Amino acid sequence: MDPTGPAIAGVPSWEGAPAAPDLGDLLKLSARGDQAAFAQLYDAVAARAYGLALRVVRDPAQAEEVTQEALLELWRTASRFDSALGSPMAWILTIVHRKAVDRVRSAEASTRRDTTYHVQNQAVDHDTTADAAHASLEARRVRDALQSLTDVQREALELAYFGGYTHTEVATMLDLPVGTAKTRIRDGLIRLRDTMGVGT
Repeated sequence: MDPTGPAIAGVPSWEGAPAAPDLGDLLKLSARGDQAAFAQLYDAVAARAYGLALRVVRDPAQAEEVTQEALLELWRTASRFDSALGSPMAWILTIVHRKAVDRVRSAEASTRRDTTYHVQNQAVDHDTTADAAHASLEARRVRDALQSLTDVQREALELAYFGGYTHTEVATMLDLPVGTAKTRIRDGLIRLRDTMGVGT
């Protein structure tokens, strides 16, 4: 298999296989350059990776490209996986989510460039400028507050609020009981509120 350009494929059925492959073991083998292990890893995660990418970018062709980019990064950085920080699937989906968000931001930046000329040639109201500055400061506060969360809290919150997933879906993606996923999301929200000084 060529890890630099595999085609998007659904999760295959391993007839007669006693259990699903151990993603952690496949990551370790991939980190050593084992292309056969990476092919198996790819087949095991591609469908879920594509589903997450599609949910974020909302375009099938873009989602395919994002999935390719994320799985290529997975091949290159498999050695960075640390089981102490979370499950293999959660780590993989975090890479996919980051790539998808980057793609959305890139598209938004391109749109802004296309309209820059018109914006620069319009009179800017003082209140509009103040509002934009305030929104920018609020966005920075939120980003800073997110950094105060634990990795598992931030991961659950990003999937729930940036990825748009339900508590049940987040639990499935992170291989957690639903109650645990809800607790991580709730605790993360409480910590965000406290960090940002938002009243109850």
